[in-house]
Amino acid sequence: MRRPRAAAVPPLLLALCAAAALGSALGSGPAGADEVAPPQEVVAGHVLRPLPLAGRHVVIDPGHQLGNARFPAETARLVEAGGFRKACNTTGTATDAGYAEATFTWEVSRRLAERLRRAGARVTLTRVGDSADRWGPCVDERGTAGNAEGADLKVSVHGDGSYAAGAHGFHVIAGDEASLRVAEVLRGALEDAGFARATYVAGGDGLDLRTDLATLNLSQMPAVLVELGNMRDAGDAAVMTSPAGQERFASALASGVRRWLR
Repeated sequence: MRRPRAAAVPPLLLALCAAAALGSALGSGPAGADEVAPPQEVVAGHVLRPLPLAGRHVVIDPGHQLGNARFPAETARLVEAGGFRKACNTTGTATDAGYAEATFTWEVSRRLAERLRRAGARVTLTRVGDSADRWGPCVDERGTAGNAEGADLKVSVHGDGSYAAGAHGFHVIAGDEASLRVAEVLRGALEDAGFARATYVAGGDGLDLRTDLATLNLSQMPAVLVELGNMRDAGDAAVMTSPAGQERFASALASGVRRWLR
């Protein structure tokens, strides 16, 4: 009895499978390492279109680290913060149920990094993973990340922890007037995604200008810090702790980054 011949696999499908396998292999390295996407989208040897962020370099700073509380001496060490000194890092806040800000910022940041890399950008993450056995890096290291390489933009991802009655919503912080323009673009992208401006800080316009943040002060590129919500508010916390909500934040931030850099 003759065996039936296997169905032929179309060449385009083979090419797509090979590309997916290669992408998986490239993505298996350390989470904080620089990764660069190819400058063009290629399928079966044919260039379909240039990637929108090809040649751009974005630094993403996931705020805090899950293990900071276990290393009080290290995180209390004073470091340069831009004309003054401050503690290396802090533990960050959490929801009332104990979901850590450090975990939230990591989950949003890694999703944001994936989206930007798919758009062709080189992405640097200031920390590797979210671990209770790690601390830092210090705010001076976060602030100088990308300076030597001439990065185009830095986005520091955070969640707030206000106990003010009814406090909820996001706001975007800049350290100077030039970065304030970036903050306005990211504010627009977050609003377009359905997120509400903060009700309790920055005058209600979702923007703040501060000079006490080392991550912004030490950056030699446009840099903003986004407080994506108030983790002590039940409504904000429900969104911030859900994978779907984290995807929404990452998508909105990626949209804002693309608007600014294109």
